Amino acid sequence: MKRTLISILATFAASILLFTLPSAAQGPFGSDPDKTIAWTVESNATANEGEYEIILKGSIESGLHTYSLSDNTSATVVSFTPSEGVSLIGSAEELSDVLEEEGMKVVYNEVIIRQLVKAENGGKVSISAEWICCSDTYCSPLGAWEGDVTVGNPTVITAAEPKNSESSSSTWALILEAILWGFAMLLTPCVFPMVPMTVSFFIKGSSNPAAGRFKAAMYGLFIVLLYTLPISLIIAITRLVGGDAVTADIFNWLATHWLPNIIFFIVFMIFAASFFGAFEITLPSSLVNKSDANSDKKGLAGVFFMALTLVLVSFSCTGPIVGTVLIKSTAGEFWTPMVTMLAFSIAFALPFTILALFPSLLKKLPKSGGWLNSVKVVLGFIEVALGFKFLSTADQTYHWGLLDREVYLAIWIVCFTLMGLYLLGKLRFANDSPLEYISVKRLALAIGVFSFVVYMIPGMFGAPLKALSGYLPPIETQDFRIPNLAEGEMLPVQNQEAGTDGELLELPHGLLAYDSIEKALEAAKVSGKPVFVDITGHGCVNCREMEARVWSDPKVLSILKEKYIMCALYTDDKMKLPEDKWITTESGKVLKDVGRVNSQIVRERFGVNAQPNYALLSPAGELMVPVRGYDLDIDGFVKFLESGLGK
Repeated sequence: MKRTLISILATFAASILLFTLPSAAQGPFGSDPDKTIAWTVESNATANEGEYEIILKGSIESGLHTYSLSDNTSATVVSFTPSEGVSLIGSAEELSDVLEEEGMKVVYNEVIIRQLVKAENGGKVSISAEWICCSDTYCSPLGAWEGDVTVGNPTVITAAEPKNSESSSSTWALILEAILWGFAMLLTPCVFPMVPMTVSFFIKGSSNPAAGRFKAAMYGLFIVLLYTLPISLIIAITRLVGGDAVTADIFNWLATHWLPNIIFFIVFMIFAASFFGAFEITLPSSLVNKSDANSDKKGLAGVFFMALTLVLVSFSCTGPIVGTVLIKSTAGEFWTPMVTMLAFSIAFALPFTILALFPSLLKKLPKSGGWLNSVKVVLGFIEVALGFKFLSTADQTYHWGLLDREVYLAIWIVCFTLMGLYLLGKLRFANDSPLEYISVKRLALAIGVFSFVVYMIPGMFGAPLKALSGYLPPIETQDFRIPNLAEGEMLPVQNQEAGTDGELLELPHGLLAYDSIEKALEAAKVSGKPVFVDITGHGCVNCREMEARVWSDPKVLSILKEKYIMCALYTDDKMKLPEDKWITTESGKVLKDVGRVNSQIVRERFGVNAQPNYALLSPAGELMVPVRGYDLDIDGFVKFLESGLGK
């Protein structure tokens, strides 16, 4: 048994190494894009009085390369902004070793850029850089850096912190959500009863304090491993067998195909019915009893089976939440599911580890009672609301037309209204204890729930509900929308130039987009406008957030409507293509639906494998600036669009 436990730990460690050590060579999902190049800048006086040179150096992460300032497609973009009293002399000069590879100008190891400035009385120059780094297989999302350098001194070196990445912020939001769910699970009826069992086990099983502390720590570790190891192994095996593309296809299938989404929807409804008291969900007693019996063994084997018993017994409450956390995180980078599950399991295991270390804390915990069933019923309402997200994803990707935005909102409004009534004691379920009075805590929760309901009601008439934009079906699915009060009418629809008979897709805010790059380029050649390529997905939460929070900005919307031809590539659309639109990959696999074809196109053309991403093409089809990913910085998005127009 000790060998078995050691092998489990070794496998887990190997899976961790798999996603950390080779990350640089595996492109967009291995590294923070802002850290793929480490920048430093210095200022030196030249032989001419009042003239200085600014030398910007960027050390490229091992295994990656970037592109020259003069490359026609994926150029690194560097700008120097002088303060008052400082002026630029000419343009920036690139001193990097530039290589020609497949028609592109590539830089390895180090980027070096020189800019001359005139400064009689000193001053500062602000510097910003944007770039993409690539391996032999994939490219990272857009990286960004900002720094300042003081001129007028012989040498001043300043290395600024990288700009915050909204993609990283999104990942941290998922991690925080996973941690909160992990702690919340302690209060569920199938987890809370394990508290005295844990305390009893460690009180009788500790021969001395040191051994007790070691076993308590291992108990927490085993709980974490039992939750995290399976998802880590799935990712590891798929990546080893077929590389990033296979792992991406599996996650894409899991997140967007009708079968897993319908299964998750049904499972959530079943769990909700169980939480409401219709029946009790338990794992086979033989499995739980066998695990519990093995927990009586001495040593680490007993601790492991105690942890396994906890995981199995708590499954009926943790299962749906684990599924929700994993499904949401699969829309991000490949390592995100593993990290979010690690965060959830650590938060879930922490209270039990502390109780195992200090069993006397049990006396301070509240006793089991009717409040536990109330927690279960509230979770049931949440299960219903979350479950319809899975049905909505399938509905969007397969164009069934079942859950338009107002239908989805109506379900949520009714669901949370009933939750509020339950908290006020106006509804009772089979296993509820009589409620003699409303506590202040229940009243506060009820106020919060009803406030949320009031917030959602305007959405029935077309209000954007930006806080929920990632969860709701797109607003263009809504049948009725109130006029735009600022303009006295509906938002004007973008006029796309003639030049193609291709179908136009309706996007939010009255925007229209072609459904292929070729059709968009055809229209671009007629109009002379560049092309904005929206790499998106029907089930993409971050895409809806970008549309609701960034695209809705008047300046962004004006540029998109007036200055660009738009193209939307949905990478999760399941609509079948006619045979003449099928494509065959290098491995011989035939791609027959819109989503798979678009996924292949964006991987080959832009080197990206996630949504959202945005690319700006010239009418000739050249990539004008590096691809931009999920980033809620409106000013940054405006600069991105304007940089394409400048090109």
